[in-house]
Amino acid sequence: MTDAAVGDDVVVRAFIGSFTSAGGRGVTAAAVDRATGALTVLGSTAEVPDPSYLALGHGPGPGGRTLYAVSETEHGAVAALDVSGDAPRLLGGLRPVEGSGPTHLALAVGHLLTANYGSGSVSVLPVRADGTPGPAASVLTHTGSGPDRDRQQSPHAHQVLPDPSGNWVLAVDLGTDSVRICALDPATGELRVHAETPLRPGTGPRHLAFHPAGGHAYVLNELAPTVTVCRWNAAAGALEPVGETSVLPDGARDGDTRTYPSEVVVAHDGRFLWTANRGDDTLSVLALDATGERATLVTTVDCGGHWPRDLALDPTGRRLYAANERSGDVSWFDIDPATGIPRHAGSLDAPAASCVIFA
Repeated sequence: MTDAAVGDDVVVRAFIGSFTSAGGRGVTAAAVDRATGALTVLGSTAEVPDPSYLALGHGPGPGGRTLYAVSETEHGAVAALDVSGDAPRLLGGLRPVEGSGPTHLALAVGHLLTANYGSGSVSVLPVRADGTPGPAASVLTHTGSGPDRDRQQSPHAHQVLPDPSGNWVLAVDLGTDSVRICALDPATGELRVHAETPLRPGTGPRHLAFHPAGGHAYVLNELAPTVTVCRWNAAAGALEPVGETSVLPDGARDGDTRTYPSEVVVAHDGRFLWTANRGDDTLSVLALDATGERATLVTTVDCGGHWPRDLALDPTGRRLYAANERSGDVSWFDIDPATGIPRHAGSLDAPAASCVIFA
């Protein structure tokens, strides 16, 4: 595996989101030991209710660094935080997203976008000169449903992110079994659907990740423990499913416990793909072929805790970090460069952990 370029003089930090309603600390900043991967808490703030997902901006804001958090509540909101010190500090107040239950957010062409699970919508908020989000410029409401009567009676936007070219925004909807490819107007903040890619009914797509070469995307399905491999054509804004691979070994789905996969991560060199699986508390390792179009399950390993809600690579690409929500920890793993198999190396106490990202 090829390391990402991280200079020796760069201080690496991690930021952990958590559910304050379940006893979490809110947004926590931690120092990352470059030699061991160990995390040490620097400070935290609970000023944002239920900051379940985070995104880091490198443009406006104090010191060129602003951390953004969703507030995953019924009346959803976002917040900007100054992370130039040890403890994150709220910049301004909470900004409503005009949607319910935001679960994910991302930055694109000067705007902050949120995927609102409860209302099945995507909100677009301009980022102002001081790094704080302005009022919502537009809200795109999805339509449709799926065959799972408990989970798919209506749209449930679960993730929104720009593609590697920066020309498109993709919105993954668990309720409609589809991914919407959208165009974002940088001047007005209007989000317009360009195309909608249907996936196998009942799979419940949750998140996707792109291959580093940019020509493929991998959609992780929550209601069926699989990854859907797709070709991505950035010139046309077209997503084409070409295969589906289980993230569990044969026979592992015979019990009554559903797996509810939560996050998908692709190696910096494109050789491996990992998923976090909540129902059986595992991480899956899949090998990708040279083209990126074929994924093969290698093995699964214990996640180091209970209910891994999020999974992230550190900047070097040598370690994985799992945010284990119900056991209240963030566990880290050293990755075998030959096999892609993670080995548990340590854990940090983090009550109701829901997300981990790196600066």
